Amino acid sequence: MSLTQTRPAPPGEPKHAPPPRSRYWWYRFDTKTVPYLLIAPFFLLFAVFGLFPIIFNAVVSLRNWRIDEPDNRGWAGGENFSRLLTDDDFWNALGNTFGIFVLSTIPQLLIALIVANLLNRKLRATTWWRVGILLPYVTPVAASTLVFAMFFARDYGLANWFLSLVGFGEEDPIDWRAAKWSSWIAIATMVNWKWIGYNALLYLSAMQSIPKDVYEAAAVDGAGPWTQLWRITVPMIQPVILFTVVLSTIGGLQLFNEPMLFDENPASASGGSDGQFQTIAQLIYKVGWKDLNLGYAAAMSWALFLIILIVAGVNALATRRLGGDK
Repeated sequence: MSLTQTRPAPPGEPKHAPPPRSRYWWYRFDTKTVPYLLIAPFFLLFAVFGLFPIIFNAVVSLRNWRIDEPDNRGWAGGENFSRLLTDDDFWNALGNTFGIFVLSTIPQLLIALIVANLLNRKLRATTWWRVGILLPYVTPVAASTLVFAMFFARDYGLANWFLSLVGFGEEDPIDWRAAKWSSWIAIATMVNWKWIGYNALLYLSAMQSIPKDVYEAAAVDGAGPWTQLWRITVPMIQPVILFTVVLSTIGGLQLFNEPMLFDENPASASGGSDGQFQTIAQLIYKVGWKDLNLGYAAAMSWALFLIILIVAGVNALATRRLGGDK
């Protein structure tokens, strides 16, 4: 027998001594309790700065709450919400919001998809192009919007100068802030310029996960680049497309900074001289902090929340259907 061989345990004696109770307690604490302690700060911050404002806003929407009338804070019930149905300013802002949303979201995602498809090919200075299309996204909104406000100026703006080169508006330049259609186009251009590159990089990251063999097989079968984009790429990156559609819906219906800074008098939050490009977010700000009617502004914010849920759900369903999912 080897001198290093251990002696077998006598019958009835445990082969391994149980760990100390303190070590067992620490093991259970480390595996069962520590994970909850690590994620607890997020939930505490969310409860204070997220959940509580939502609940408090819901309470305010059911009350008469005006800052200039502190004694008049009784319960209003559904009066604030029923008032929305006959409020011309609300329906005007809703129409402006949807108009700018359509002009910005649809071209934005289509152009981003095409740009991502081009960047997915073998190009020179690929990294430079990818960083370049992201520059508008990292540019501060205030700075870019002020530049575009000068670009769409009536008398000395570059937009009218470019149009005059093709013989349009030489004698009567377009006042981009005066009409609904022109102001919608100008604001939608600002939104598209900022977000096309961001969405294009999301699409590009999804495209690079598609095996190259799929494209090679499609090319052998005679599919051109355009057919490959719509028949192969789009269905295979459908989850990312769905994500960008929902994200663009939420951002587009909450549009605030661009129309606010595009106005010649941003402090009024009126969205032009006749509210021709005032969005719902602007109207909520105006009613709450200019007219000092917090109860009615809270009701508007909840109406906007429900509208975003409905539109985002419809867009998500339509995107799934277009991608072939039932």
